[in-house]
This record gives sequence, C-alpha cells and structure tokens, in this order.
Amino acid sequence: MTGTDRAPVLYFDLGSPYAYLAVERVAGVLGVEPRLEPIVLGAIFKSRGYGSWAHTPEREQGVEEVERRAAAYGLPPVAWPPGWPPNTLNAQRAVVWAERYGLGRELTRAAFRRAFADGRDLADMQVLRSIARSLGLPHEELEAAISDPKLKEELKRRTGAAQEAGVNGVPTLRIGAELFYGDDQLERAAAALAA
Repeated sequence: MTGTDRAPVLYFDLGSPYAYLAVERVAGVLGVEPRLEPIVLGAIFKSRGYGSWAHTPEREQGVEEVERRAAAYGLPPVAWPPGWPPNTLNAQRAVVWAERYGLGRELTRAAFRRAFADGRDLADMQVLRSIARSLGLPHEELEAAISDPKLKEELKRRTGAAQEAGVNGVPTLRIGAELFYGDDQLERAAAALAA
C-alpha cells in the first residue's frame, strides 16, 4: 500500500456532534490533516435501516456524553442548535461548493463551530450565507450553486463511495482499508497510521 493509499480520510455530516468533536481534534491527534469528506448521513441511515440516537430514548444520555467529551477535549461548551438535528443536506452541498474555491476545510470547521459552539441552525440559508461570507466566498452564489444537479450528484457519488468502503456512520476515519468509527477512535487511528 502506498503512502497515498494510507492518507487519512474523515467522513462527516455537519449535523453530527460527534463528527464536530472529531473534526476539531483529528489533526492534532493524527499529526497530519486528513481529507475531510462530506457525505449524506441520512442516506446511510436509510441504507442501514435505522437512524440517529437523537430520535431515541437515549437522546438525553447522548447529549450529556457529547457535552462531557467536548469539555474533556477542551472545546467550548456545546450550544445545541434549535430543533437539533436539522436537515444538513444544503450545508453538506455548501462544503462541496466551497471545495471548488479551496475552502472546503475552512467552511466545514466554521459550520461545525457555528452549529455546536454558537447553537445556530445549519438548515437556515442565512446562516450558511453568513459562514460563506465570513470566508470570503461569493455567498450570493451559494443558493444557485447548491441547487446545481452536478453538485448534487457529486455529493451522492461521495456518499455511495463511502458506503462501498464500509462507512456505516459518522465520524468515520479511513486509513487505507481500515475504518475507525467514532471520535473516540482517533487515538487508535493515530497508532495505525504510525505503524
């Protein structure tokens, strides 16, 4: 396996608080920046036949666990967006759009922080435009760009490729063919990357 084959890839959806925790920590834990790969978690839920813990009796426990981990990692207190989890499909498409300008990573981080540190709703187009504007992106083009069938197809293709690779949820870090599911698996992934 070549070095390129082992380059880490972190699959995420902007609606996932665990993906937020992973994106905030991953470069520091691995010692390298992974490629951040947006996928549609809803499509994975549909494929696997069940959805988020946010819609189960375990919701309160999950919320407490996310808050506990954020504090342990030294992150700001989690500020849950209203009605969490929102529909993040447009936000995921916005990441693909921002990649065209070389700012996908920056938009991803800014969007996660806006959602889970500021408690803003990423389903709100004004919030997405504000993030894009803060990064110097042509925010006035955002709505048309994320409605483009080619961009929509690109996100679908990436989601399908992730599923083919075995991704069954987010965050999932892939190093070569090995998958590490969960923000609490980053240290194991770092050891595998170093081996």
